[in-house]
Amino acid sequence: MSISLFIVDDHYMVIEGIQSLLRNEKNIELRGHATNASSCLAFLKQDLPDVILMDINLPGISGIDLCREVKALYPAVAIIGLSTFNQLSFIEKMLENGALGYIIKNATREELLAAIKAAHAGKTYLHKTVADVLRASKKNKLPTLTRREKEVLELIANGLTNNEIGEKLFLSSGTVDTYRKNLLVKLNAKNTAELVKLALVKKLIPFTDG
Repeated sequence: MSISLFIVDDHYMVIEGIQSLLRNEKNIELRGHATNASSCLAFLKQDLPDVILMDINLPGISGIDLCREVKALYPAVAIIGLSTFNQLSFIEKMLENGALGYIIKNATREELLAAIKAAHAGKTYLHKTVADVLRASKKNKLPTLTRREKEVLELIANGLTNNEIGEKLFLSSGTVDTYRKNLLVKLNAKNTAELVKLALVKKLIPFTDG
C-alpha cells in the first residue's frame, strides 16, 4: 500500500530536492506541494494526503500554527515538522501541536523514508540531532515545585525533622512526610542527603552560610 505525501515549504529548491529523493519510491505517492499556509489549506479541502512534510518557517502563518490548524481540521493526517533548526522551542511546539515527527533538512533519504513510514503508522520519528536536543533538555530540566514544596525543601535543607517542619508550617508530621516523598520523586533522589545536594546544585534553594 502506497503512502500519499504532500510537501509544504516556501523554497522550491527544497521541494524539488525532496521530490527527487522520493520520486522513484514505489510506496510513496507524491500528491503535490504548497508554499504557504493558505495554499496548503486550499489543497486539503480537495484532497487529503496520508502524510504532510511541513516546514516550520512559512511566510505569514508559520508551520507551527499551521500544524495545529491542520490537526484540528483533519486529525487523521500525519504531520512531520521540517526545519533547518533544531531549537528546543520549535521542536516542542510542533510536537505539542500534533506533529508525529521532526526532521532536519539535511536528513538522508533513508531518514526521510523512515520518518514518513513511522508517521503513517502513527509512530513518532525524531531526527537524531532532534532526539539529542530533547534528551538533553529532559536531563537538565528543573522540576516544577509548588510554593509549599519549596518551603518544606528549604526546611529539610536546614536539618529540621518532619515534626519540626510541621510545627513551623502548621502541618501534620504525616503531611510533611508526604511532601518529603514527593520531593524525592521529583528530584529523582535516593535519600534526604541527595535531595538537599540536588536542590542546591539545581539552585532550587539558596545556599546558606551555615
